[in-house]
Amino acid sequence: MTDTPGSDVQAVQDAQARFDEQRRRVGLLLGPALFLLVLLVPFGSLTPEGHRLAAVMALVIVFWTTEALPLAVTALLGPVLAVILRVAPVRDVLAPFANPLIFLFIGSFILAQALFVHRVNERIAYGVLSWRFIGARPTRILVAYGALAAFLSAWMSNTATTAMLVPIGVSLVVFMESEGKLPKHYGTALMLMTAYGCSIGGMATPVGTPPNIIAIGFIGEQLGVRISFVEWMLLAVPVTAIFMGIVFVYLNWVGRTGVTEIPGAEAIIAERQRALGPWKPGERNAVIAFGVTVLLWIGPGLLPLLLGREHPFAVAVLSSVPESVAALTGAVLLFLLPVSSTQRSTLTWKQAAQIDWGTILLFGGGLALGTLSGATGLAQVVGEGITGLVPSNGVVPITFAATLFTVVLSNTMSNTAAANIAVPIVISIAVAAGVDPITPAVAAALGASVAVVLPVSTPPNAIVYASGRIPITHMIKYGLLMGVLAIVLVPIVTLAMMSLVGIGG
Repeated sequence: MTDTPGSDVQAVQDAQARFDEQRRRVGLLLGPALFLLVLLVPFGSLTPEGHRLAAVMALVIVFWTTEALPLAVTALLGPVLAVILRVAPVRDVLAPFANPLIFLFIGSFILAQALFVHRVNERIAYGVLSWRFIGARPTRILVAYGALAAFLSAWMSNTATTAMLVPIGVSLVVFMESEGKLPKHYGTALMLMTAYGCSIGGMATPVGTPPNIIAIGFIGEQLGVRISFVEWMLLAVPVTAIFMGIVFVYLNWVGRTGVTEIPGAEAIIAERQRALGPWKPGERNAVIAFGVTVLLWIGPGLLPLLLGREHPFAVAVLSSVPESVAALTGAVLLFLLPVSSTQRSTLTWKQAAQIDWGTILLFGGGLALGTLSGATGLAQVVGEGITGLVPSNGVVPITFAATLFTVVLSNTMSNTAAANIAVPIVISIAVAAGVDPITPAVAAALGASVAVVLPVSTPPNAIVYASGRIPITHMIKYGLLMGVLAIVLVPIVTLAMMSLVGIGG
């Protein structure tokens, strides 16, 4: 009697669960041990506050890496210990949790929740897949599927986008394979397209994925430079476009079928689209609120490009309608636009409260520790120490080193936690080396999004792997090439775009 594919998948998942449990146990022992070691060993180059913060940071990094505690809980533990150990007063430690970018997160998450609740994303997905140009052609379905994943994840949660697209993809693959005309590796390619598209598409906008906001937050807090919504898009959209072009070619090769059309696939998509029915008031309201927000995100950001960053009118508009206020405006609209006489708001608070608060706390905790690192002098000491290990102190080698560091780190742990660890370190290294720190920080954030090797790196990876359509060996094999490409291409394109946009020094 031979094992079924389902039993093989379950065995791998059980092995992964055992490994994760062992990793957590190691973290629970190693973290406190390293905390005490750093606290007891004298460091003459650090201030007393910086020394105590170094012990806290050691504990937090171990816990984030091993996920000994939930990531958000560790993000709260760090500031709590910083207050208890008198690194800084409680008001200073917790102030970053009220950073405007926190409210950008909250507003954009609520908007994405409304799109998800009212199934606007499904309507968009089936609408695109039903285009006559795509039809029942496997290659075109694969490309359209990836483009959808990238576009949707640029504006809403990568997790929600993946959770919506995976069932659609699985149902299509099951039907196509039932016809006996598609090899198994087409399903592998379609599922990988979901993970890659959602992760890479998230690079494109500040709200696309947490590492983007983390970089923008640290650049603003530590360097006093504001990167607007539009400026980020000018930097990141070219990187996204180049990577998605590579993904289309790569995964079309992986999922080559030898057939040009699968009769019946078009009918399934059309049936699913008809099942959604006509546009409903809740869907229209969600689109209106989201459209207003995007207009407020992009409109003011165009003025500095047209009039100059220091033009009084451009500065006045940007300061009057910052990105966080734009996101909150859209979120409030969801509670003002009625759906019917019985439901007076497009989104209920119970629905809105289901957003990913863990990511918000993770960002706040990382920002708090990064701010303390700068204030206590710890960041400068770490930067000067690591600078000696870098072969050259120019912006180009540091940008490549930053990308390499973040890509490797984010492929072995949560990419959000990796960005929280890597970005402030990268900024410290660049400042200590006397070069523009913005470029390597942006490259580090973008590199964190190309975390496609292991299920643990991102929620899209985990959801796709849990579908049972991707063996872990395939995820690693195909993901490694994407990681290598990221290490090469992300710094090159980032350096080029930074010089064009003119943000860096």
